[in-house]
Amino acid sequence: MRVLSFIVALLAFVVADAQSTPNPWRAGSVISRAEVERAGVDNYFSICEIDDATFARMQGKSYKAEYTIPRGELRYIKALHITDKGEITLGEMVVNRAIASDIVAILSALFEAEYPIERMVLVDEYNADDEASMRANNSSAFNYRPTPGGTRLSAHSRGMAVDINPLYNPYVKVYPDRVYVAPATATEYVNRYGAFPYKIDRDDLCCRLFLQHGFEWGGDYRTIKDYQHFEK
Repeated sequence: MRVLSFIVALLAFVVADAQSTPNPWRAGSVISRAEVERAGVDNYFSICEIDDATFARMQGKSYKAEYTIPRGELRYIKALHITDKGEITLGEMVVNRAIASDIVAILSALFEAEYPIERMVLVDEYNADDEASMRANNSSAFNYRPTPGGTRLSAHSRGMAVDINPLYNPYVKVYPDRVYVAPATATEYVNRYGAFPYKIDRDDLCCRLFLQHGFEWGGDYRTIKDYQHFEK
């Protein structure tokens, strides 16, 4: 009887443990509040080394052949985010290991406060095309690429920068004869005096959290404005 009781208890533990683990992880999937409560919200926020499957997704896209920083410098983050429609969504991000703990802490606080982030999948889902990712309002971090409209490598190339809700918080540079906006579909959001979803300003929670963790905000830049951008 003791052996049988032990086996029943062991099986119950295994089942409970399996139910507490959100698996498989499909970034972009909407889940219910009941699922989050059953598994425990903390189980949805984690930092991992880049495994082979994730690295294969990045190869030739965000992680290009000429990239020189070792794979071991990067970390894969799992997180929850919530849209302005109240949908709880599984998210993912690749960042430099130096800021991984900061990003998880920030994303966790944003989720707890129900701060809206529309989409959070790897930029590789858009073939590392930053314009396409921004047009989809996809929040992302690591991508080996130059700065918008330039040739200098972005801090995203080291995984040291994060873009949040980029469609509604564009990159803006004023030239004598034109205004450059990225993404190109975000011109209506250049005017920061309007009210619209996912807008970042210096006083909102997203910006305050990043500043508290030692990041710079692109909205404070003088020669350009990069309202989506937080860099360390």
